[in-house]
Amino acid sequence: MFLRSWRLATILLAALSLTMESAHVLELPQKMQYDAQLYSAVNTTLYRYFAIVGGGYEMTSILAAVVLAYLVRRQGPSFGWTLIGALFLMVAFGIWLAVVAPVNREVAVAMSSAWESVPAVWMRLRARWEYGHAAGFIAQLLGVSALMLSILVETPGRPSRSSQTG
Repeated sequence: MFLRSWRLATILLAALSLTMESAHVLELPQKMQYDAQLYSAVNTTLYRYFAIVGGGYEMTSILAAVVLAYLVRRQGPSFGWTLIGALFLMVAFGIWLAVVAPVNREVAVAMSSAWESVPAVWMRLRARWEYGHAAGFIAQLLGVSALMLSILVETPGRPSRSSQTG
């Protein structure tokens, strides 16, 4: 029962984390058409809780997936898929650290020192920020999918006709 509950919590946290990146991907086409003022206004006001809540989802989903991989380490294919899922969640976080976080830092510096430059900073770094989130989405989607596959490889298939009649 503990293992099932841990799996459920892990997949739920990973799915919640995926919603953050999914929202970015769904917004991307429209936001790439915004002018500097509108893009800056949206990005400097809309995502506060994405960082606070979403960051918590992401970090706890990674930790939970690593613990889950340890818990199922002797369960053959389930372990492999669980490990792959945990690794993809880590890759997604690595993408955020390498691609998105530096943009956030540069915008934060501009906001604290030269507010009037914020729209120009966002426009210069917009593609990196948006496509960084898209890349993170792909990695998280692969991670969540692998975690779900780790359950499916343990789920018995439908009995064959011959086993039902014998």
